[in-house]
Amino acid sequence: FSQYLGDSPQIRIIDFFLDNQSDYSKKEIIETIGISKTTFYKVWPILEKFEIFVPTRKYGNTQLYSLNKQSMIVKQFMSLDSALSKKAITKITNKKSNMTIGRSIRA
Repeated sequence: FSQYLGDSPQIRIIDFFLDNQSDYSKKEIIETIGISKTTFYKVWPILEKFEIFVPTRKYGNTQLYSLNKQSMIVKQFMSLDSALSKKAITKITNKKSNMTIGRSIRA
């Protein structure tokens, strides 16, 4: 997802959740995607405003979040992620087929 749409913190956070569909604390997100706390806390409110994520449960005092799969925006992100993945797989498959054909012609 992020390889097509860029490496902005917002895209990295969304991509993380698209690839890991469970619930996570803010600390886990920050550590896993490797952004600073300052950057995270600057962009997180924007994503919350669009209801991209929902609080799921608390683990002690720590709030966990997951993708808001009821959100039309998230559904579109998931659809786009799926389409981009299919395109990437097709591209890889075609390259392998062309390499095999090239070997057959040389043989």
